[in-house]
Amino acid sequence: MSRLEGKKIAILTHTGYEESELKSPKEALENEGATVHVISPADEIKGWKNGDWTSPINIDVALKDAHPDDYHALVVPGGVINPDKLRMDKDAVAFIKSFFESGKPIGAICHGPQVLIETGALEGREMTSWPSIKTDLVNAGVNWVDEECVCDSGLVTSRKPDDLPAFNRKLIEEIREGVHEDQKTV
Repeated sequence: MSRLEGKKIAILTHTGYEESELKSPKEALENEGATVHVISPADEIKGWKNGDWTSPINIDVALKDAHPDDYHALVVPGGVINPDKLRMDKDAVAFIKSFFESGKPIGAICHGPQVLIETGALEGREMTSWPSIKTDLVNAGVNWVDEECVCDSGLVTSRKPDDLPAFNRKLIEEIREGVHEDQKTV
């Protein structure tokens, strides 16, 4: 049996995600036996790679049709545009917040943690991110550190695409562990 067989993972994103930060975790999770759904408020999304747009991809599930209870974990890829679009979408923020409330693992890389601020669930957490959003996270009550991968009660964060191997390993470990009672915000 694969390490994540029977687990369903949501990758919440919008146009403007960093391609490697969506593809690498998705492939790593699928290689472990997980079912992974790309979820978005948009029907078709484009990523960003080497300073240019990627080809559009179709999503697996529309955000309006996605139910957090159907998923064991959440991943939010980075990219400058993606988290900014998501943080302005009340349904996306509510979807993310439900993972904090239930204590399910959450992974966010690069600029991805920026959208997590909108949930109000980061106070007292230790996290990392792309350096340009450090002040945003600190202002949200985060203890920000400059490390390749940080895990705080099921919340896995990393700084950049170079950190993906460590991010993916830790994310898989946290999903295997399941719900983190000390992460619940309710």
